[in-house]
Amino acid sequence: MIKTLIKSLREYKKTSIITILLSILEVIFEIIIPLTMSKLIDFGIEMGEMSVVWKYGLFLLLLAALELLAGVFAARIGAKSAVGFSSNLRQDMYDNVQTFAFSNIDKFSTASIVTRLTTDITNIQNAYQMLIRMAVRGPVMLLFAMVVSFNINKNISMIFLAVIPLLAIPLILIIKNVHPIFKGVFKTYDELNNVVQENIHGIRVVKSFNREESEINKFEKISERIFKSFSKGERLIAFNSPIMQFFVYSCMILISWIGAKAIVASGNNPALGLTTGDLTALITYAMQILISLMLLSMVFAMITIAASSAYRISEILQEKTDISNPENPVMEVKNGSIKFENVDFVYASKADKKVLDKINLDIKSGETVGIIGGIGSSKSSLVQLIPRLYDITNGTLTVGGVNVKEYDLHTLRNAVAMVLQKNELFSGTIKENLRWGNENASDEEIKHACHLACADEFIEGFEDKYDTYIEQGGSNVSGGQKQRLCIARALLKKPKVLILDDSTSAVDTKTDAIIQKSFQEYIPDTTKIIIAQRISSVMHADKIVVLDDGKIIAIGKHEDLLNNCDIYREIYISQQKGGNEDNE
Repeated sequence: MIKTLIKSLREYKKTSIITILLSILEVIFEIIIPLTMSKLIDFGIEMGEMSVVWKYGLFLLLLAALELLAGVFAARIGAKSAVGFSSNLRQDMYDNVQTFAFSNIDKFSTASIVTRLTTDITNIQNAYQMLIRMAVRGPVMLLFAMVVSFNINKNISMIFLAVIPLLAIPLILIIKNVHPIFKGVFKTYDELNNVVQENIHGIRVVKSFNREESEINKFEKISERIFKSFSKGERLIAFNSPIMQFFVYSCMILISWIGAKAIVASGNNPALGLTTGDLTALITYAMQILISLMLLSMVFAMITIAASSAYRISEILQEKTDISNPENPVMEVKNGSIKFENVDFVYASKADKKVLDKINLDIKSGETVGIIGGIGSSKSSLVQLIPRLYDITNGTLTVGGVNVKEYDLHTLRNAVAMVLQKNELFSGTIKENLRWGNENASDEEIKHACHLACADEFIEGFEDKYDTYIEQGGSNVSGGQKQRLCIARALLKKPKVLILDDSTSAVDTKTDAIIQKSFQEYIPDTTKIIIAQRISSVMHADKIVVLDDGKIIAIGKHEDLLNNCDIYREIYISQQKGGNEDNE
């Protein structure tokens, strides 16, 4: 996990090392100051030597200034390193998500990915900044202060050795109990983000059904769970401070008591005693040692919180796409012919049930193929195998006479244009959205594609025409307009295979018929696969495939299926009745 995260450090390795070195330098100056103060007291103040007081006083000012500079630069460079590291992590996560196949995306919810890119990254950023500052200052200060303290007086310094294990025990217990709490709380964050995402995305439905109160209650319940979990974790961490303070002040009392006795004893036996300056230095080092222990406890607490986030981030970074390029990929799709031979398909999460079972289907280049079937008959799953959005489980699938697994992914997906059931438009102008299909498309090509998709008629009605701004998700256009824009976008790819996955469901039958006619006239060499609920959308296809429960039960033309396929005939009769009732 750590190796995975450190890879994202990259250009910030140097600044991180500089931060560590500056932090060590800051500690060195801080350690020298009490020793200098001790000499100022013993040889200056107590001796009444003002020249010595000025000498050590100016040296103290210099040390304080150098410590301040080292601290300021360490903090500044450390903050830059932490922010840069988190930025790299976020970018690496996002880049890796873009490589995921649909099967990989299925493992993580959208809300979970958003939480990992935001909350978890922030936790890592804070933890890393503490690691290269406090996690360095703490141990270095502890080590140096202990060495100097033992050099001043071994007997008194033994107090520190006795206190450290006593401090470690409650700290370990706190961390042991806090870690599971924060591990669970970030999963609850995923739920919270999911609720927010669903609510915002479906806000029109929420309002039309007057479900605002229900959605508020749902949010409050999950928010309350997060509050309680965080409160419980923070309460446990809060025990750290009073425990530390108890030992700090206990040490101070012991050092003061033993030190005072040692100073008094120095009159009879100087070898056993202390000077006033030594006692002052020891008290300062006691504070430094115990502060360093407090810093370490804070670091451990932060690491405890961040450990869960680090694990969740590394899950995304370590996830390898289930679909990748072969070693020597085919770089050209010759035509739009498609052939399924004994193809089976199962989703990894539901490996016990076949989604597609023994699919055999031969589609010639340029053919128009309709696919009909009930809900859950796996129509969408079938066509998503063609551009390798998912990989088949068994059998062979070829496009242009070549196994799809032998193609360069970019080449294959450029040759196959899909208009999915839930195609999205993105914030930007109509032109910008359409150029997703071809970023170099000319204005004339854009207008031609829109004409084929029957989108030009409503675009010309907009004040800004093709420069009309589309809101996020296409919320400012109707469902039918959105579908036609998505079809135009797919056509701009000039694909060998065009797949329409129920993508004319929101347009009227007349417009649907015009779109189908345009396809026949203007893109005759493109293979067209049309998934539809309405038989009228596919009845003029070269062949119609009837799917039921992941199996092909019939293939034929409209008239043949009416005579020979019960399921097809039932769908047709029910739609004819529905159409007649609507007309009445």
